[in-house]
Amino acid sequence: MGDVEHVTTGQSGATVTRAAGTYRKESATDDLLGEAARLTWLRRQGIPAAEVLECGPGLLVTAEVPGRPADDDWPPAARDGVVDALAELTRALHALPVADCPFDRRLAVTVPAALAADVDLDDLDEVHRGWSREQLTAELLATRPAGEDLVVCHGDLTTQNVLIDPETLTVTGVLDAGRLGVADRWLDLAVATREVTDLGGEDAAARYLRGCGVEPDPAKQTFYRLLDEFF
Repeated sequence: MGDVEHVTTGQSGATVTRAAGTYRKESATDDLLGEAARLTWLRRQGIPAAEVLECGPGLLVTAEVPGRPADDDWPPAARDGVVDALAELTRALHALPVADCPFDRRLAVTVPAALAADVDLDDLDEVHRGWSREQLTAELLATRPAGEDLVVCHGDLTTQNVLIDPETLTVTGVLDAGRLGVADRWLDLAVATREVTDLGGEDAAARYLRGCGVEPDPAKQTFYRLLDEFF
């Protein structure tokens, strides 16, 4: 059967193991059937995503995707290419027809889910560090945008969840698609710009947004980063 490696990256709380070219995710709480449906739908749209080999209640087995995570320790000469690859992926996702996507992550869905979520107050971004659950909730409700610029979003577009070919600097696959659905584009952009800033500073974040063809929106960026604290 080969060696089994326990995978420690990711924040889903699921148990993930790798063996013989596959990833096996087990969870009593995550909607793994929903994630399997989203991965399969993405592949049908031409977006590189992990192939589902087996799924059931509490179980998801996918084929291993080649490439290196976008949050890997890339040499300086490759970092602009990694940022550009992330932007190209984002543009491709956001160009998918909203009417064809059967999954919903609009605020009418995500805000109630956030209010019901168990927030890890020890794992907040620096800007929210020390905040109480009550403070987070009050700010979320007070700053909720009036409108949504709807596209198909990955929903958890961290650099851990994107794999890149180190030779061509092109995306080889996306992972952890359990939050994929129709939402405001800043659901993805807020998280991705934070991650890209960690990769290469504010210049990298500006480059990423230019590559996405999007102007900065500080209010939505702040709101959707706050929303991400609940998940």
